[in-house]
Amino acid sequence: MDFKLPIREENSNKGTFGKILNISGSKYMWGAGLLSSLSALKIGAGYVVLASDESVLSRVNIPEIVLAPLSKISELDATVLLIGCGLSTFRKGIFKSAISRNIPKVIDADGLNMLAEIDFKLDKNTILTPHPKEASRLLNCTLDEILENMELSAKQICEKYNCITVLKSHRTIVTDGEKIYYNTTGNSALAKAGSGDVLAGMIAGLLAQGSSPYEAACLGVYLHGLAGDLAKNDLTAYGVLASDTIRYIPYAIKNLLSKEV
Repeated sequence: MDFKLPIREENSNKGTFGKILNISGSKYMWGAGLLSSLSALKIGAGYVVLASDESVLSRVNIPEIVLAPLSKISELDATVLLIGCGLSTFRKGIFKSAISRNIPKVIDADGLNMLAEIDFKLDKNTILTPHPKEASRLLNCTLDEILENMELSAKQICEKYNCITVLKSHRTIVTDGEKIYYNTTGNSALAKAGSGDVLAGMIAGLLAQGSSPYEAACLGVYLHGLAGDLAKNDLTAYGVLASDTIRYIPYAIKNLLSKEV
């Protein structure tokens, strides 16, 4: 696939590069909100609001991330919604209201688990990012059935939910139900807690900058894997944390830019 980064206009401001509402994190998984927000900014989004519990907001000390309580969600404008990273599934009321917004969306983790329990047809500018177990919940089938045919499973999710699917594995599949991309970057260093949160934030960050949902999903997966490869080269596959992957996002972008020239 011929990857193209979103254009960065010089005559611009933070609004030019999108405003993400990130509804993520919970008491025992507060890091998910931080990682997904920071990775969205690191890949170029102009503005990220993290809406979460006070137990999460009190721990986030990154000055570039704007913080908001869950009670204020209805008052927050956004051009992209990211929801589900470490959210915990008792937020079903908030989840239904949020995904009803007519803006591009990335739904990850507990957002996927909540989606599997409700009858809701998404719009085509939505990206779902399941791992195989989450995919089995979305399709109401066994994990073995997912693993037997990952491509078919990804396409079935697209058909059922009217979405773009990012089915994560050592060779992640991205599909809109017709076009399909098999990712070739990444390594076992990415098999760490928080890695999926970073990926979700990166995809949302590309959406915020104007990439189409399918392009954002493919490019986000590619750059996430490449950042993991670059981090592995310096830190070994054993020592890379999800937060290290975020530090290597600019180097992955630089690598891709050098190929575009």
